[in-house]
Amino acid sequence: MASMTNPMASSLSGWRKSSYSNGDSGSCLEIQDHHPTAVPVRDSKVPGGPTLLIPAPGWSTFINAVRDGSL
Repeated sequence: MASMTNPMASSLSGWRKSSYSNGDSGSCLEIQDHHPTAVPVRDSKVPGGPTLLIPAPGWSTFINAVRDGSL
């Protein structure tokens, strides 16, 4: 699965914490919904840091694998 980083991610709005993240300010991922071609993912503790842009089909495959217990 190819992914890219987005150096302008901190300027994007609409981030939400992943439902699989730890709520104690520990391991927290944020994702951005409704991006047209990819799913932006970043570390919530470093909002200005690197952001992965995961192609939408790869994200769907990943989420389905988590849901069915394959991962």
